[in-house]
Amino acid sequence: MDILIIDDEGNLRRMLRALLEGEGYTVREAPSAEAGIKEVEREAPETILLDLMLPGMSGLEALPKIGNLAPGVPVVMMSGKATLGDAVQATRLGAFHFIEKPLTPEAVLLTVQGALEVSRARDLSRALREELGPEAELVGRSPAINRVRELIQRVAPTDARVLITGESGTGKELVASAIHGLSPRRGRPFVRVNSAAIPKDLVESEMFGHERGAFTGATERRRGRFELAHRGTLFLDEVGDLGPEAQAKLLRAIETGVIERVGGGKAIQVDVRVLAATNHDLRAQLTEGTFRQDLLFRLEVVPIHLPPLRDRMDDLPLLVAHTLQRLRRRYGLPTPHLTTEAMKALGRYSWPGNVRELMNILERLSILTTGGPVGSEEVVQLLPAAPPAPGDTPAYHEGDPRPLRKRLDDYERALIQGALDGAGGNMAEAGRRLQTDRPNLYRRINRLGLRGAEEQE
Repeated sequence: MDILIIDDEGNLRRMLRALLEGEGYTVREAPSAEAGIKEVEREAPETILLDLMLPGMSGLEALPKIGNLAPGVPVVMMSGKATLGDAVQATRLGAFHFIEKPLTPEAVLLTVQGALEVSRARDLSRALREELGPEAELVGRSPAINRVRELIQRVAPTDARVLITGESGTGKELVASAIHGLSPRRGRPFVRVNSAAIPKDLVESEMFGHERGAFTGATERRRGRFELAHRGTLFLDEVGDLGPEAQAKLLRAIETGVIERVGGGKAIQVDVRVLAATNHDLRAQLTEGTFRQDLLFRLEVVPIHLPPLRDRMDDLPLLVAHTLQRLRRRYGLPTPHLTTEAMKALGRYSWPGNVRELMNILERLSILTTGGPVGSEEVVQLLPAAPPAPGDTPAYHEGDPRPLRKRLDDYERALIQGALDGAGGNMAEAGRRLQTDRPNLYRRINRLGLRGAEEQE
């Protein structure tokens, strides 16, 4: 956690260094804007404390230069003689916050903590873009994927809200990242929220933040995802899993651009573009009364639907080639050559887990094979057995040597594994498909020795 202090007052720099190092931060100092800029050129810090009134180049003059060298690094302006005009100009030039001298330890630590949270969000956003990036681009030439690309190109330059729909594993997060990456906000944070993974009693805190002492365990102030995404993009994944109260507060935040932290009465203005995604049928949820119609209208300014892999099997050869090349770069292993029969075996499978499941199977092949030809037998061995259809009864075979307990376990294993694969490993979604609660599903998974479930509730 690297902090750069740019101030011409030596005593103040030493006081700030002692305060921040006492909190575990790494601190660098610079007595002028010119020296500070050289420090940023040498290595960008995570946060900068910049004095407004400096000899030579002023803090306001240095601010855009620092922004060009280290885009996205939060800069906290400090001054004892600032006017309202100075504060407005600093904000327009990209300053994260403005604090007045004489400084108090509480104000400095709270501001630095907030700036570092923004810095971490920026780093996570960059890592996500690099992980998804060109290697995970929308691969394929089918009409359905071409339509998705066209919609991304058209909607990205705007600030329109987008609702991305499709089954688990089709690439909804990839579409959201692509929209952000092609938008004017691309240099700002891309913050993801998995709505299904947040406990219901912590949704408000996660989204909007909380003040110290707001509830048991809230030992310090925390900024929520809306604040972390300020001037950037907030991606609400699995938005259909939000409860009624969270939906109401999300609607208000979208409509007004104003949030309040839990336990705080201060209104905070945020500038956030909201992208949402779901694998649920939200219009069916409207009928059931579990999703708000006004929120759906706000989120679905532009809808983008991602087709399941089974509906664009013409793209399978391109997806296979692209994924194998990506895996070769990741592991440095020879790329396996899939024979015509192996490709036919892949083509016969229904891919309930979509592209995510395909990547999983190809990764196993890359690791387990030696780079030579891969036939249909190797592929079939890795593909899950087709799960029983709902309502099916296991057939009785006279010559089956398995005892009853074993046959029932195998049937249950195939049923649960099929639901997990279809849900992309998401336990919450698999439980919904099987119409059972999470604890019961966990117990059965552990008893049957199943793998591939993701902790995403």
